Amino acid sequence: MNNDQTARSGRTSPKTIATVVALPLALLAGFGFFQAMRPPTEPAPAPSTAAGPQVMPTTPVTMAAPALNERQATVCRALLSQLPDQVRDLPRREVTAGHEQNAAYGEPALTVACGGPTPSYPPTDDVYTLDGVCWHKGGGAWTTVDREVPVRVTVPAEHNEQLLINFSKTLIATVPHAERIPVGCGNRA
Repeated sequence: MNNDQTARSGRTSPKTIATVVALPLALLAGFGFFQAMRPPTEPAPAPSTAAGPQVMPTTPVTMAAPALNERQATVCRALLSQLPDQVRDLPRREVTAGHEQNAAYGEPALTVACGGPTPSYPPTDDVYTLDGVCWHKGGGAWTTVDREVPVRVTVPAEHNEQLLINFSKTLIATVPHAERIPVGCGNRA
């Protein structure tokens, strides 16, 4: 009996039954394989809460430039020449005075001021050794207390104070240790 005769007699051939069963199973297996091998889709980016790109002022950051002795001027020039052009997402900006001793980053400006008088603070105040540099926090700024020439970094509240650590390696490489290291400062770096 051929297929035409099977169809006419009302009986379904085993080939037809096998095809009817195998075709959907093959399609399901193919779809499953495709889903398993497909690269994962990345979630859509979350909508930004920022008001858009930040506009960086083109005006220089106002900074004082106290007189430096010859040694301080040499050390500060070495430090400033090695500071990065950007600290995380904060680009370096021009300053109004003391280009050989001052630097500024971002808006509101994070500032770095090298030189000036040795900082004084009560002996009961805490000092913090961060990445090999000993700092005192006071007067709205962090000031090195274990370096031959003091360096003062002001970190505005809008920025994370951890940005301070970005200057440690440069300070260690360019600003020698002070002769006397204050109590509470960690190991010499």
